Amino acid sequence: MPDTGGGTRRIPVIPTIIVAAAILTMIALGVWQLQRRGEKAQALRLAATNPAQPPVAFPSLPPVAPDLLFRRSSVHCLRVVGWQVEAGRAADGSTGYRHIAQCATGAEGPGVLVALGVGQKPDQKPSWTGGQVEGWISEEPDHRALLTRIAGNAAPLRPMLIAKAAPAGLKPVAPPTAADIPNNHLAYAVQWFFFAGVAAIIYGLALRRRNIAVSGSQKP
Repeated sequence: MPDTGGGTRRIPVIPTIIVAAAILTMIALGVWQLQRRGEKAQALRLAATNPAQPPVAFPSLPPVAPDLLFRRSSVHCLRVVGWQVEAGRAADGSTGYRHIAQCATGAEGPGVLVALGVGQKPDQKPSWTGGQVEGWISEEPDHRALLTRIAGNAAPLRPMLIAKAAPAGLKPVAPPTAADIPNNHLAYAVQWFFFAGVAAIIYGLALRRRNIAVSGSQKP
């Protein structure tokens, strides 16, 4: 029904509801990431004091609780079933390739990861075949997709022991510190708020273009 402005401008109800719900979800995820930022900061403060605490049993399953992160611990590697190589830093400050042993700890079970030492060649084959290892509780390298981390849907990282001593041919891995764990939740929150703003702008422009097209079609 025409009005004095030359045409009735109607907002499509269902698409608007869908877009509004998506924008509100993005904003809620941004707020949640801000809350997670505070929780992460508290966990990092706790982790900074953990190396001085008494040794504890190594956790068998993820996630690693904040009160266990960087605590001293030990594991028995029954046998090495595989190796993975990551960029790493040695205790003397040099950089290289961190050799992580994938260990079996029994006939069944999840096994354990041990960051055994740092070498200069990625294809180096450590001669270590297992045994008792002392070190610090940490987490496996994080290769989770960025979007799953932003959305909070990423699987928890498995516990990993950073060995205090290294076998022949490798340098000891640098002891873990709270500085090694980034607190990216503020960046994630900003990204969700940015996505919400972009979605609102794009939908607003789409409505404006639609209304101009409707107004033009109603002119005599």
